[in-house]
Amino acid sequence: MPKGDHIDTNIHLIKQLPSATAFVNIDFEVVYASDKWMELYKLKRTEVVGKRIDYLFTDSNSDLADTLNDCLSKQVDKTFEEFNYDPTGKKWYEWSCNPWLDEQENVIGLILTTEDVTQQKLTETNLGRLRSKLEIISEIGKIGSWEYDIVEDKLIWCSVTKKIHEISDDFVPNIEDGIGFYKEGYSKNIISMAVHDAISGGSGWSEKLQIVTAKGNEIWVRSNGTPVYDDGKLIAIRGTFQDINDKVLTETKTKANEKLLHTLIDNLPLNIYIKDTESRKILVNKAESDYLGFSDPSELLGKSNSDLYDSDIAEQLNREDQTIMDTLVPMINKESSIRDKSGKTTTFLVSKIPLLDENGHANGLVGISHDISELKQKEEKLRNLVDVASLQNKKLVNFAHIVSHNLRSHTANFSMLLEFLIDEKSEEEKKNIIRMLTNASDNLMETLENLNEVVAINTNAGLEKKPTNLNKKIETVQQNLTAFLKSHNATIINDVEENVMVKVVPAYIESILMNFMTNAVKYKEPNRKPVVELSSGHQNGMTILSIKDNGLGIDLKKYGDKLFGMYKTFHQHKDSRGIGLYITKNQIEAMKGRVVVCSEVGKGTTFKIYFNDED
Repeated sequence: MPKGDHIDTNIHLIKQLPSATAFVNIDFEVVYASDKWMELYKLKRTEVVGKRIDYLFTDSNSDLADTLNDCLSKQVDKTFEEFNYDPTGKKWYEWSCNPWLDEQENVIGLILTTEDVTQQKLTETNLGRLRSKLEIISEIGKIGSWEYDIVEDKLIWCSVTKKIHEISDDFVPNIEDGIGFYKEGYSKNIISMAVHDAISGGSGWSEKLQIVTAKGNEIWVRSNGTPVYDDGKLIAIRGTFQDINDKVLTETKTKANEKLLHTLIDNLPLNIYIKDTESRKILVNKAESDYLGFSDPSELLGKSNSDLYDSDIAEQLNREDQTIMDTLVPMINKESSIRDKSGKTTTFLVSKIPLLDENGHANGLVGISHDISELKQKEEKLRNLVDVASLQNKKLVNFAHIVSHNLRSHTANFSMLLEFLIDEKSEEEKKNIIRMLTNASDNLMETLENLNEVVAINTNAGLEKKPTNLNKKIETVQQNLTAFLKSHNATIINDVEENVMVKVVPAYIESILMNFMTNAVKYKEPNRKPVVELSSGHQNGMTILSIKDNGLGIDLKKYGDKLFGMYKTFHQHKDSRGIGLYITKNQIEAMKGRVVVCSEVGKGTTFKIYFNDED
């Protein structure tokens, strides 16, 4: 083969080499280069052949000429890295430099093989970064690793695991040492069984246990282990080892504080709860749980107002809660009556305080309620007692004035008549004076009887009340007044239902009915027959008896405040004494009832008697 053909063949072969290869002479000029090499560096052949290679790569490796000289002079193989930048970023290349020998093994240049190792370098860099991050995480989280090689019976601890055990870095543990660090009793028994089960049964573990370090410190750790298999054969156990002592101690302290807090709030005589932004309970004490009828406070967690109350009460509470969380203005000691789903109404003194997050926004509220129902009842009773005492005091003052006035009038009358009797000479006139004295004595007795009856009513306020059929009692009084009603051509209409019962003093109810019925007939309108209508109803736990007549009527604007006064009369009637209504009102009030009147002159009067069915 001619020499030129031989050279052409070499060039052709070099061009097709599967690796990026370049041949340079002893002056570092490129003689041959493969297509791969040209493609790798994105160069044209005319730009490369005959050019010094160190000039082509001056930007990437300033030491390239020295490295090539070293390889050429010492006739040794060298491998080195160089990098450069292209539009896609940083590139790494690994160069292999070998002496180029002729047929007599004289060095005539260098053979350079180049490989793009960018991906490998990036992977190594990323692995390094990841390893660095893992080391940081491991240090911060106090998480170490370990491996037990079952085939070699060798236990390997990382530096963090050794640090947790408080041993030196050169300490070489074995499996017995590893188990031996665990605290005697529960912890050592658990880890021993875990290792045994992993070897014999292939099961892993994750346990919170205690160890005693090489320095004698007891700490809590989280030990994890997982069996490793190769072709179905157990070859190792690998795991992690974490120092959780601070976490456990914090949790223990937190639980102790929580227990203390729950003990405190559960024994306070207050209903305490915390709600989230949807008014759902997230903490409840025992008092609140007992009030709502739950055996355990945990049963209330997550329940909303709608779950616990009727819709009207739930809506009221929702509005109240939302206003507090929107405005961030606490509600302090508001008296509130709450009705539960059983219908029971309880009066509370309620305080609600917005629960703020770190940004000052409400993420719920704290509620404190004090049941003051019993206090309100006592307050009501006290108020009633004060009212009764005040009323009795007024009655006493009024009674004292009446007694003083009436007895003084009778005394003055007696004194005057006796003086007349002493000075009178005529026997006939003396008889007339004695007759007047007798009448005055009868009037005095009647006055004393009236006053005595009033005293008896007020001093016997504790007389026993008994359930009485109101309809039958009206019929009884009507029968007793048959002659009276007939003589006045009066009609009684009894519309009271037959089953209406009232709690009254039997003697008083007859007196009350008789007084109102006779008054209705006595004070009739002259031009019409008297008609008395009786009917009943119920209101707020009280039975109401209405007694309506068509008589003369009473001018309430003129006499309303004196209507039930003693010895007060409002009609020119010969039988009017002004004592009946006074006694009747006292009897009604003695039974803890009340009486109201509605009247119009010339049309009639209606009295409404309210009987207290509870007391």
